[in-house]
Amino acid sequence: MQHERPSAELDRLYDEIYERYGRPLEHDHRGEFVAIAADGRTVLGRTMHEAAEKGARQFGPGSFLYRIGQRAVGRWR
Repeated sequence: MQHERPSAELDRLYDEIYERYGRPLEHDHRGEFVAIAADGRTVLGRTMHEAAEKGARQFGPGSFLYRIGQRAVGRWR
């Protein structure tokens, strides 16, 4: 049995979080940025920095960052 690399698991987690919490925002917020907490709470920003800062203040470290309508941007630690 071959073990999955942690990066593959993280990629899958990014995709799952976006599909569940980010995709529903595409219609009204395409092109904006969103920080998503692991529990699904979201906060929007016009820039990646704005979304990251708001996410860090509201959720603490570990928010997932996306540009709405695109795949993962990164994870704010």
